[in-house]
Amino acid sequence: MVVSPIARVSGKVLVIAHRGASALLPEHTLVAYARAIEDGADLIEPDLVMTRDGVLVARHEGEISASTDVSSRAEFHARRTSKLIDGVLVEGWFCEDFTLAELRTLRCREPLPDMRSRAHDGLHAIPTFDEIVELAARESQRRGRMIGIIPEIKNSTWFHSIDLDPERALIAAVQRHDYLRHAPFGIQSFEVGNLRELRSSLGSFANIFLVQLIGSDDAAPFDQVTAGSEPQPYTTMIAPSGLAAVREYADAVAVNRRRIRPLDPVSGGLAAETTIIADAHAAGLAVHAWTLRPENAWLPPAWRCGDDPAKRCESGFLREMRALIDAGVDAIFSDDPGLARRAVDALID
Repeated sequence: MVVSPIARVSGKVLVIAHRGASALLPEHTLVAYARAIEDGADLIEPDLVMTRDGVLVARHEGEISASTDVSSRAEFHARRTSKLIDGVLVEGWFCEDFTLAELRTLRCREPLPDMRSRAHDGLHAIPTFDEIVELAARESQRRGRMIGIIPEIKNSTWFHSIDLDPERALIAAVQRHDYLRHAPFGIQSFEVGNLRELRSSLGSFANIFLVQLIGSDDAAPFDQVTAGSEPQPYTTMIAPSGLAAVREYADAVAVNRRRIRPLDPVSGGLAAETTIIADAHAAGLAVHAWTLRPENAWLPPAWRCGDDPAKRCESGFLREMRALIDAGVDAIFSDDPGLARRAVDALID
């Protein structure tokens, strides 16, 4: 078994609340993180982007038309624009074009309205990273257990290109918050250079761990794409030699769960496990799997509950949890951390 800050605790797979309890409440809101903590998540995951005035806030991407009411706000209509971010043309409204005070006037909404309830639309503000840390610290003290935080730095190369520095902001947060120097604190990125720099800056903290996110086979870390040298594709990074290189600066790799147990096109269930977990463990890396969701649309076809893509299917969710646990995964991201917590406890106890 891998020994690291994010290895299994007491033999149990760690449950990571993906964007909070995002199957139940609007993602990346304080109420979603609070619900995830109440439901037993080991770690909560905010995706971090930056405001124009350099504040880290939680959004899955910098473009916020799907996750807020910005498109209905006449005062911000003129800020709709197009940007080429990580090689992709994106149109809409972007966090970096708003000050924190302006973002605070917006309200969050469900970004998957065809799949999940919109009952909480308009009720909650975009939280800052500081507020998320403060929530975790309060709840940790109240509940008598450490609640980990595992943010993802989004589009680091892009933010640096517009003179914003998310890594420096995270380092400053560690300096401000005693909790981040003691609780399990992981930092994730699809890029490489920023993780290497963070290892140099934060490597003395035993509680802090770094996670290399692995993208699709046809992609490569965007900081390498822009560096002018030959980028290393993600598929090469998860080969044994690539994993050994990742171990130089990271403690874990986080991969799409289908890299661990692919879909079986014949049965509609899952095929046999690949060697990625064994290879990563041999290199000294833990493995995180993303992302398990309770709705039919994201489950193996043969394990769904009927034909409605939005129908919640706990039995299929449990089967996929069992498959990933049996494969030896160290942590699982879930949109429903309460269901994942119950599943992990039931399967391992």
